[in-house]
Amino acid sequence: MKSDHLKWQPDELIVSAAAPVVRTLTELKLTKLTTFPRAGHLNSLCVKRFEHQWPGPKFVDQASLDSGEARYYEQIIAQDGCIPTREDSWHDCFNACIWMQFPKTKHYLNALHMQDINNFGVHPRTARRNHVTHFDECGVVLAIPRQHMNQGNEILQQLATHQWKQAMYHQRDLWQSVIFPFVFGHANLEMMLNPFIGLTGKWLAVLVDENFENFTAFEQTQHLDRVLLSRIQQLDDFIPARLMPPLPILGVPGWWSQQTETFYDNTEYFRPQPKGKGPTPQLPLSLN
Repeated sequence: MKSDHLKWQPDELIVSAAAPVVRTLTELKLTKLTTFPRAGHLNSLCVKRFEHQWPGPKFVDQASLDSGEARYYEQIIAQDGCIPTREDSWHDCFNACIWMQFPKTKHYLNALHMQDINNFGVHPRTARRNHVTHFDECGVVLAIPRQHMNQGNEILQQLATHQWKQAMYHQRDLWQSVIFPFVFGHANLEMMLNPFIGLTGKWLAVLVDENFENFTAFEQTQHLDRVLLSRIQQLDDFIPARLMPPLPILGVPGWWSQQTETFYDNTEYFRPQPKGKGPTPQLPLSLN
């Protein structure tokens, strides 16, 4: 669902937006701005956030690029060390937000794209690049503190087998204690400005530090960035099929205001598991 018509009015938009949008804009101190952040402001935020040790590329306004630029987006990032960012674009603004929260992982996704582009060309996309793009646009990270691994595996298995009501309604009190959800996909953040039934992500689970719940917001995303990168490598860099199961995002406890018990009975949204669908290679999570 497009957000092109939505102006930069964070104070008004966050009233109707889903919770992860509010959390992201607030954490990155964007809610007080009166206009869309341009590349210069985004770069300043990066420097301040990382205390002059920003590890990612620089943002550049799309309009500043040469009109004859024909390279693919991922090639520009890899070759020039800059991220083309469209002015007044929620999509690109949220992409910048994810870069600021997960710079190591975003850089690695770019490297995976380039690996396949160099080996197979830009078009057609490889299966792996499709998987990488799905995660980049629609990914949700489910973080399980190590001491809750067994209980976390039970919830993850329920999600993987589409036992939505059991996982997300009957065990809603375990979310934000046993399982911590984070939006990684910037396209989903954009769509969560105007949430709608049907909004779905692709989840990837990771084990995190036992003290994760007590970390600051910045410490949580930086810790997640490190373990997520390691997890992606452990899972063979998005090559396996059926790696990322779907997740009806509006069902995640605390992310949507209309989570009544009957809400989870909508099988058009909370769909049963298709027959013959194989297990995800993610599970079970293990300390090894």
